[in-house]
Amino acid sequence: MNPSGKGSRRTRPFAPLSLVAAGMVALSLPASAATTQPVVVELFTSQGCSSCPPANANAAAISQRPGVLVLSYGVTYWDYLGWKDIFAKPEFTLRQRTYEPALGKDGPFTPQIVVNGRKDIVGNRRPELDALVASSQPVGTPAVTLAAGRAAIGAGPAPATPADIWLVHYDPRTIEVQVRRGENGGHTLPHKNVVRDIARIGGWQGGETSIGLPPAAPGLKTAILVQTPDGGPILAAATD
Repeated sequence: MNPSGKGSRRTRPFAPLSLVAAGMVALSLPASAATTQPVVVELFTSQGCSSCPPANANAAAISQRPGVLVLSYGVTYWDYLGWKDIFAKPEFTLRQRTYEPALGKDGPFTPQIVVNGRKDIVGNRRPELDALVASSQPVGTPAVTLAAGRAAIGAGPAPATPADIWLVHYDPRTIEVQVRRGENGGHTLPHKNVVRDIARIGGWQGGETSIGLPPAAPGLKTAILVQTPDGGPILAAATD
């Protein structure tokens, strides 16, 4: 589903200052800190999109697999159809728009799933999703660990441009939402791993780094994504 009159913008998001953690310092990581990192599956969805409920279900099913991190973002551009998505935020829409040029798309659509920041599919096509996840390697260079309110990022090959470090807070529960109007009016839609906020908290240039993290709200989990700029590949990720 494509929003009429909505073009993609190659715009780089910036974090709200209230979320940026201070105190980035160098840190030596023990060899044992390296852990297996996940395949990152990002769903862009809307409660106002009639094509999205199957994609929500697909993402929820995939989230149960070991070694897969699913993040579900509500986008805003279908709110005009009669129902305002209660989880959608402009920064989530901007994240999706930033992906589109790198993925060869003219503009955003729902439901879209992006895997490891490298490839995308229409999210309601379960066989294609299964095949893409199965063929995708877990991210993992550099190693990322979360402990004691800090994200520790190990050393690795320096990217040509400093990679972005993203802080994501998401709700791991299954949340049922009653949609009263719009294309899905009268239906109750389940949501899993709903992203509540995302912020760029620093950059990674190949060296070992530690960043202090603001606490997540009660019930939310924290994920860190190390990603090449402008919607490029995700290099590393971890969740608590």
